[in-house]
Amino acid sequence: MTNANLYGLLEAHFPADRLSPCLETPNTAVWTFADVEAESARYASLMRERGVAPGDRVAVQVEKSPRALILYLACLRAGAVYLPLNPAYPEREVDYFLGDAEPRLVVTRPESADGAGRLCERHGIGEPLTLGTGDDGTLIEASRSMPDRFDTVERAPDDLAALLYTSGTTGQPKGAMLTHANLFSNAEVLHRAWGFRAGDVLLHMLPIFHTHGLFVACHTSLLNGSPMIFCPRFDAAEACRLLPRATLFMGVPTFYVRLLGQAGFGSAQGANIRLFVSGSAPLLEQTFEAFRERTGHTILERYGMTECGMSTSNPLDGERRAGTVGPPLPGVDLRVSREDGTSAGPGEVGEIEFKGPNVFAGYWRLPEKTAAEFTADGFFRSGDLGRIDDDGYVSIVGRGKDLVISGGFNVYPKEVELLIDRLDGVAESAVIGLPHPDFGEQVTAVVVRTPGVAWPTKQSVIEALKQALASYKVPKRVFFADELPRNSMGKVQKSVLRERFARG
Repeated sequence: MTNANLYGLLEAHFPADRLSPCLETPNTAVWTFADVEAESARYASLMRERGVAPGDRVAVQVEKSPRALILYLACLRAGAVYLPLNPAYPEREVDYFLGDAEPRLVVTRPESADGAGRLCERHGIGEPLTLGTGDDGTLIEASRSMPDRFDTVERAPDDLAALLYTSGTTGQPKGAMLTHANLFSNAEVLHRAWGFRAGDVLLHMLPIFHTHGLFVACHTSLLNGSPMIFCPRFDAAEACRLLPRATLFMGVPTFYVRLLGQAGFGSAQGANIRLFVSGSAPLLEQTFEAFRERTGHTILERYGMTECGMSTSNPLDGERRAGTVGPPLPGVDLRVSREDGTSAGPGEVGEIEFKGPNVFAGYWRLPEKTAAEFTADGFFRSGDLGRIDDDGYVSIVGRGKDLVISGGFNVYPKEVELLIDRLDGVAESAVIGLPHPDFGEQVTAVVVRTPGVAWPTKQSVIEALKQALASYKVPKRVFFADELPRNSMGKVQKSVLRERFARG
């Protein structure tokens, strides 16, 4: 049997000269492909010594760094299932993920070691390892004595490679199971679709705890055997300085808004770039047009989600249409369906459904939920509303699950609402997204207060949520209402709230 381990498939495309740069930091420190191979071998060996067997989960909550990416590759090599966690998640949220995923090993930041240790003890997990952004952390110390060679564990195409948590309307996070074949097939398709070539250099400023930064950006670059300028986070001024060293840039719409806000940003900074890609949230048409006018570059917008990677893309060669996410990618069968399950006509809005080798294996330990999200003929119900024009271009017009995307990060209203509803003086609440020129959408809470008791203030609601949620999930605006609008079935009409409060 051919080894379908994703690491091995990527490694087969590393350059023959392993001393070629793989990861470059903004201060010009370089990790060669030989360095990546040796360091990932040490980490994989350490995992094996710590009892991590093929199929075991490894939960990782660390800051972005070259070593953090190498740790992901080491998990693949060891046959483990990689579980990335946003560093912004507070202890309360991490507690749920560890209880549900039952990882064999946890890797956290040095400053979070005590809290992670308490959680590991609670869930019967061994002592966590730590990884900082430099040469600090017990992972590095313990791996120094490990061998720098490791035989990549054999994996079948349908074996799990990663487990990424996403939520739904119930607010209960669920783990999307992604296989080695899912991830490799999507990397291959994107590598071809976006015309990766010799000499490409990616300016990488995305986080690496979700699909866009970890899979889309890193897999395509590794598959091309080309270097990434690996920055800890997005900074518009730093991006302007580094863009001349790159040929590719991937970002969320917020990145492009902030680049346009930089004095002097224009065609000079993008002179060496052959492709700007945008995703993770809708790109406003005014941003699309302003960027083209300022730089001469037409941003390529694409569409995907945790459960499937990328499913559509505007063309590399051909018209890139503002307000659309392009046609389906090769190998992806995409359709738009009416509520009764019949196919919508051209230009008609319905739910986007798709199937293909990129579509995930299901939700972790939730067979009934998995079954409910697929149609009888095997299409995944995305929950996104869209339409397809006569030329096959897909436009996203809304989200049937009321997801809010702020700055490229998913915010699931029910999770926030449950916490607001527990506050003294709150009768009920609704969380919506309102348009924002920088973040795309701004998390907004509408609160109904309980009569006859001390009422919360806007600031007290926000401060209470800051103690329990990652900062991007905390509402930036709070409105109070006498009641929430409902339909005849008693369901809160969030579309009415969005329209009302968007008008101020």
